[in-house]
Amino acid sequence: MFESLTERLSGALRKISGKGTLTDNNIKDALREVRRALLEADVALPVVKGFIESVRQRAVGQEVKQSLSPTQTFIKIVQAELEAVMGVANEELNLRAQPPAIILMAGLQGAGKTTTVAKLSRWLTLNPKKSVMVVSADVYRPAAIAQLETLAKDVGVEFFPSDVGQKPEAIVKAALQEAKKKFIDVLIVDTAGRLAVDEEMMTEIRRLHEVLNPVETLFVVDAMTGQDAANTAKAFNDALPLTGVILTKADGDARGGAALSVRQITGKPIKFIGVGEKSDALEPFYPDRVATRILGMGDLLSLIEEVERKVDKEKAERIASKIKKGKGFDLEDFKEQIKQMQSMGGMSSIMDKLPGMGALPPGASKMVDDSLFAKMEAIINSMTMKERVNPDILNGSRKRRITVGSGTELQDLNRLLKQHKQMQKVMKKMKGGGMANMMRGLGGMGGAGGPGGFPGAGGPPRF
Repeated sequence: MFESLTERLSGALRKISGKGTLTDNNIKDALREVRRALLEADVALPVVKGFIESVRQRAVGQEVKQSLSPTQTFIKIVQAELEAVMGVANEELNLRAQPPAIILMAGLQGAGKTTTVAKLSRWLTLNPKKSVMVVSADVYRPAAIAQLETLAKDVGVEFFPSDVGQKPEAIVKAALQEAKKKFIDVLIVDTAGRLAVDEEMMTEIRRLHEVLNPVETLFVVDAMTGQDAANTAKAFNDALPLTGVILTKADGDARGGAALSVRQITGKPIKFIGVGEKSDALEPFYPDRVATRILGMGDLLSLIEEVERKVDKEKAERIASKIKKGKGFDLEDFKEQIKQMQSMGGMSSIMDKLPGMGALPPGASKMVDDSLFAKMEAIINSMTMKERVNPDILNGSRKRRITVGSGTELQDLNRLLKQHKQMQKVMKKMKGGGMANMMRGLGGMGGAGGPGGFPGAGGPPRF
C-alpha cells in the first residue's frame, strides 16, 4: 500500500538525514524531492502546495534551528503534516441515535460500494457488536440486489429484500419499518451507482437522504483513481451532506494520492480503508498510523491488533506449549504458521506494517511472492501425517509421490524442507514467546537471499 510514495519520500528524507546541520539550501532540496514525490503519487496540486508551504514554514523556523537533532525534527515535521493533511485522528462512526441508526452509502459504479456494505456490516457486528440490517435501493441493476443478499448471508446479517419494480423511496421506508420492528441497531442502505456524476443520480440520492435522515452518509471511492477520487468526493459533498469517506482497493494503490487528497479537498474524514477482497478486509482509518507507514516507519499497532483479531490463539498456544516441552516443530505446525500468515494478508501485508521497511532497497516489498505459501501448503497436504511429523523418513519414492500429488518440482520440496529446518532452529530459540520472537519466526521462513529473510523478497523468485 502506497509503495511508490513510501520509496520516494523515504529516499528524500534519507538524503537529509545524512546532514549534520540543516541549511536553507538542503531544506530547499529536500522539499523539492518531497514535492516531486507527492505529485508523482497523484496528490492534488492544491494539497501539495499547502503541504510544502506548511513544512517549509516550520522547517526554517526556530522549531528546527533550536533542536539537538535538526534532521530528525525535520522528519517529524513531515510526519506531523502528513497526519494533518489526512485528519490527525481516526473519526469513529456516529451511531448515537434512536435505533436503528441509519447509514446511507453513496458512490460511483465500480467503486466497490456493495462489497463495502457487507464489510462494514461485518465490522459493526464484531466491534461495537451491533445487530445490522442491509437493504439495496439500486433498482437499476438486479445483480446488485442479488449480490448484497449473498454477501449479507456470508457475513451473517439481516437482508431486507427489494425488487427492481419498486421505487427506491418505497424500498427504504419499508426497510426502516422492518428494522424498527426487529429492534435492529443499524440499518445500512446501499444506493445506486452511476458511471459518472449526473443530476439524475444526485436528485435520487438527495430524496433518499430526506426520507431517511441518516446519522452517517458515507461516500465510497476507489483509492486507485488518485486525485480523481478526491474530486468526485467533492462533487458528492456539494450535493449531499457527507459525514465521511471510505477508501476502497487501497491494497492496490501504490501511489497514495487519494488518501492524501480526500480530506483536504472535501473537508470530510476518511473513516475506513478497504485493504482486500475478503469480508474482513476493512480497517478504521488512522492518519497517524498511515503517515508512519508512508514514511517507511511501519505500523506495529495495527499489526498487533490484526494478530489479536485474526490469529487463532488456541493453535498458537498449542504450538508454543509443544515447543516448550521439547517436542519440536513439525511440518503440520509449519502449515499452521503459513495459514496464520495468510489470514493476516500474507507476508507483503505484514512487511507493510513492520518498522524499517523504508530502509529496504526500492521495490523490495513488491518482490514478496505470497503465492509460494499456497504452494508450500499444497506440498504439506500431499504428505501423510507420519511424514509431516517426521520428515526425515522422506526418501526418493516418497518425495516423487508428494511432488506429483502437489503439482510441484523436487527442488520445491527440498526448499520447503530446508526452510522448515531453519524455522525449527528459530523456534528452539524462542521458548519465551512474545511478539518480537513471533516476528523473527515469521521472518525466518525466507531463508537466505532476501532482505530480512522474507520469503520471495530479493534474489531470484522462489518456487
